[in-house]
Amino acid sequence: MADIDPVQLAQAMIRCPSVTPQDAGTLAVLEAVLKPLGFRCERLRFETPGTAAIDNLYARLGDTAPNFCFAGHTDVVPPGDVKLWRSDPFAAEIRNGTLYGRGAADMKSAIACFVAAVQRHLAKGKLKGSISLLITGDEEGIAINGTRAVLEWMKDKGERIDHCLVGEPTSTARSGDTIKIGRRGSMRVTFIARGTQGHTAYPQNARNPIPALAMLVSRLAAEKLDSGTEHFEPSTLVFTTFDVGNPASNVSPAEARTSCNIRFNDLHTPESLLQRIEKVAAEVAKEWGGEIAVQSGVSGVAFVTKPGAFTDLLRHALTRATNNNPEFSTTGGTSDARFIKNVCPVAEIGLPGGSMHKVDECVPVEEIHRLTDIYTTILESYFAHPPA
Repeated sequence: MADIDPVQLAQAMIRCPSVTPQDAGTLAVLEAVLKPLGFRCERLRFETPGTAAIDNLYARLGDTAPNFCFAGHTDVVPPGDVKLWRSDPFAAEIRNGTLYGRGAADMKSAIACFVAAVQRHLAKGKLKGSISLLITGDEEGIAINGTRAVLEWMKDKGERIDHCLVGEPTSTARSGDTIKIGRRGSMRVTFIARGTQGHTAYPQNARNPIPALAMLVSRLAAEKLDSGTEHFEPSTLVFTTFDVGNPASNVSPAEARTSCNIRFNDLHTPESLLQRIEKVAAEVAKEWGGEIAVQSGVSGVAFVTKPGAFTDLLRHALTRATNNNPEFSTTGGTSDARFIKNVCPVAEIGLPGGSMHKVDECVPVEEIHRLTDIYTTILESYFAHPPA
């Protein structure tokens, strides 16, 4: 087959408006280039009660170990007001050497780079192991019927991966300047203060929850969770909402609620944080004389792939490909690496992510070619000397 142009392949995928949970033909575009390379493609559709059905793809070339897996997602966030874009967000236009479109940075271009890199690697000789791709359509959504479900399917099938590279846009200025070796945990906590509604002219006959909740917010916002660790920045607790829903100016409400998001490092677990927060809420509730309920949800726990054979291989490969020494990082939000880390060592290398989720999301064409070179070098290094 003809040489795969990563820019053209990225354009073809961007032109599929695969806003979560829609596939919109993106996986078919991928299969059309993977099958001629010899990949066995498994289209996997998962649906759980109360959730949308999600299309995923697991493709593998080869039957022997080691199995090097590339993971990514083809779903994208909505474009927002398309009138604010300088061109159709799904037209995949190139202007002045830059590719524009929803998914250009996050992360269809990275998938295209990896596929092109695989073709280059195969052209140099027989594959000494296996290469696989785990591509989901649920990374930007609730992440139930995507990577997590595919990994369960793989476990049931006895399908093993030895090391994984995720193509999220983790770089800062240039592709490959950063290797993401871990992620902070993320949890959302909601506090509901319940008092007694009353007339503002007679506050003694009511129990206003607003001052109590304000006190709670002040105390928690002032809490220093930690000072950071060897691989992580200090944990953060940020309040995101304070809601009363009271349209009357002469009535104090019976209920008020507030929510915060906590990004935490490996000093904490969701359980230890929740215990600490509930203690503060109980103290405030006792002082106030009312009830403060606490609800929580966890998106992921903190993890780190500690520097070793795999991360050293990646860093040396990036230095060879770019003549620069990349830095290890654990900053940013969550990714599907939080599921993959339970299966094998995982790291993330991708494009610069400054425009992701924004209007006029874009990536310089030069960076797409640079990332293709990086992935090609990683494959060469990995199969020449697979890490233990």
